[in-house]
Amino acid sequence: MKKLSIAQIEEKLTAILKEDDSFIIELENDDRKGVQQCLVKWKKQLEQEKLLQKKFFEMNQFERKVRAQGFHFIAGVDEVGRGPLAGPVTAAAVILPEDFFLAGIDDSKKLTEKKRKEFAAIIKQEALAYSVAMIPADEIDEINIYEATKKAMKSAIASLNPKPDFLLIDAMKLETPYPTESIIKGDAKSISIAAASIIAKVERDEYMKKLSLTYPVYGFQQNMGYGTKEHLLAIQKFGITPYHRKSFAPVKDYTSIIM
Repeated sequence: MKKLSIAQIEEKLTAILKEDDSFIIELENDDRKGVQQCLVKWKKQLEQEKLLQKKFFEMNQFERKVRAQGFHFIAGVDEVGRGPLAGPVTAAAVILPEDFFLAGIDDSKKLTEKKRKEFAAIIKQEALAYSVAMIPADEIDEINIYEATKKAMKSAIASLNPKPDFLLIDAMKLETPYPTESIIKGDAKSISIAAASIIAKVERDEYMKKLSLTYPVYGFQQNMGYGTKEHLLAIQKFGITPYHRKSFAPVKDYTSIIM
């Protein structure tokens, strides 16, 4: 029987998920160097997939526990943008279906921009509901960043349809009509909170990129409003914009505003 080419073997391997598959055993007896390289690569990929599946199962522990208590519409809630000198604080709330699976989902800060966008699209497509809320800089200055964060979270929750019956929240304590559980570093421990962190991060980043078209000197498309050296130098040289948080140091030391 004619042996398969390396390309044919690689294609066939994409559909195999078990090491005891007869095809894998056949390849292990193939002495071609290229075949053995394919086999090593496939085994590494399989091991990585197993690790991702294990992590996903662990990150689903809070959702499983809450569903066991009779809740069905579990919303993960998270925010981004508490620390920047410019731009809004942004919160997202996401209700995922019970059978949701996305290998590699994690705290948005641990993902590349490309992966965040890819995951955000999947989450939006498969979520039962999701919502995003932003509180602008002038309101942050008026009520403080802590209250603005809570307001953004509550607004995102209130806009969900269907309504949640339980909330998993990253760290923050909220007074809501729903039972809640606040989880420290929840975006790395719960798939629902991780999904919310990804949606919030992508939405806020896109907002800051659009803002950079009007105010290019501040580098918002790269620093997202955080106090990088480039950003601080631009504030010193050009002053601040209406999107800067005037209650934050060192922004409050500069009074000239570029409209």
